[in-house]
Amino acid sequence: REYINPNCTDRQESSNAKVASLIMKLGALIFVIFLPTQYAINFQLLAGGWILQTFPTIILGMYTRWFHRRALFAGWLVGMAVATFMPAATYVAATNHFSVIYPLHIGHTVISGFAALYAFMANMLVAVILTFFLDALKIKRGADKTTPADYLEAAS
Repeated sequence: REYINPNCTDRQESSNAKVASLIMKLGALIFVIFLPTQYAINFQLLAGGWILQTFPTIILGMYTRWFHRRALFAGWLVGMAVATFMPAATYVAATNHFSVIYPLHIGHTVISGFAALYAFMANMLVAVILTFFLDALKIKRGADKTTPADYLEAAS
């Protein structure tokens, strides 16, 4: 509503939402019917890798004040890139078959693992290192506007 037609009625907004929902469902149905099952499974695993990258930013950012907020954001960004491009690199370079299992080469050793796990490790590494770096540069973390009243249940 805000971006397409701010003056639309509630009925028009509801109708547009129904049409958009139907288009998405038809797209998903076509995807499931016409593409190999393995693609659907791999894309689900890819999405799981993306969701995993939100863990440090949301959970650690919410429950601990140790991490610098900019470091958490940078870690998330790196994790998302790694979780996205490791499977793509496997597709292009190695097998010409999409896979979320990535063969990590360390010297002469190859360690195959879930790309999302490698991305999570990169995410955490960037968040920890940048937290130390940003703290050393004395870059402000931002104000915590949480009050003790925010943790109390509102009386009915």
